[in-house]
Amino acid sequence: MRSSSFRRAYREDYVRELSVPGLLHHAADTFSIIFKNWKLFLPLVIFIVLFNVIFVGIMSEETYVQFQKTLDATNAEIAGGEIGNFAKSGLLLVSTVTTGGLSGGLGEAQTVFAVISFLLIWLVTIYLLRHRMAGKKVKLRDGLYNALTPLISTFVVFIIAILQSIPIFVVVFTYSAAVQTDFLSTPFYALVYFIFAASMLLLSGYLLASTSIALVAVSAPGLYPMTAMRTASELIAERRMRFVVRLLFLILVLAVLWVVVMLPLMTLDLWLKATFDWLAGFPFVSILLQIMTSFSCIYATAYLYLFYRRMLDNEKSE
Repeated sequence: MRSSSFRRAYREDYVRELSVPGLLHHAADTFSIIFKNWKLFLPLVIFIVLFNVIFVGIMSEETYVQFQKTLDATNAEIAGGEIGNFAKSGLLLVSTVTTGGLSGGLGEAQTVFAVISFLLIWLVTIYLLRHRMAGKKVKLRDGLYNALTPLISTFVVFIIAILQSIPIFVVVFTYSAAVQTDFLSTPFYALVYFIFAASMLLLSGYLLASTSIALVAVSAPGLYPMTAMRTASELIAERRMRFVVRLLFLILVLAVLWVVVMLPLMTLDLWLKATFDWLAGFPFVSILLQIMTSFSCIYATAYLYLFYRRMLDNEKSE
């Protein structure tokens, strides 16, 4: 006769199955649910774009023209003027995205409003999805009025995520210093720095994986930040690597989306402004950047929320 054991079982002692669709299926499902509810999300995109234009600011046409002039000068000196409009659009896209399109960076007030804008998109998108997936009728107005109830709790978890990102910031700052001082020119020092940087990035990645889930969990009314952190940690146990793969695939999907949408439109913008002088001052690209940024935030939020819901469904079925 077998004797039963009452020894404590740790999370590391067992394997937890996770039955979820594949990466492409998950990405396609996210697009599908957004486009099926376009009457909710299109007004949200418009609202966020207007919010950012008023409180955060957009790239001025002068800044964009300066990017073009710099690229034209480089093209003439290095490539002999052989860079076509499509390649030029690609380089302009990289320049505007990496700089944020705001000369001088964000000020303190702009940074605060940018954080508010992100939290607004996050909470409203989750609120709308939660109700629509439950079969309830909901309007954007309901989301704007009711979704912000857990704003303080969400902000606390967001601050925790920033603190957990400190190792990443350390890597960025030390890499810049190492390049300027030629520290990496010595193979041994380069190897030591690579081990250090990899360790820091893995540490942040490990911590941020569960915090990303906590940002979704804390959107539920009445859930305290630390409770959300513990819940997310339990939920993602033994599933962390699968979640990290999902995050990396999300970044890939958004990168492809930006290239597919923005490159042809920026090429069209270059051609139109070269053909019709009266269009020279219209901030077409600046508005597109705001629209794409808002949609990307909504898509990322929906992507993570769907994965969170599927993990919850797995928990209920176990």
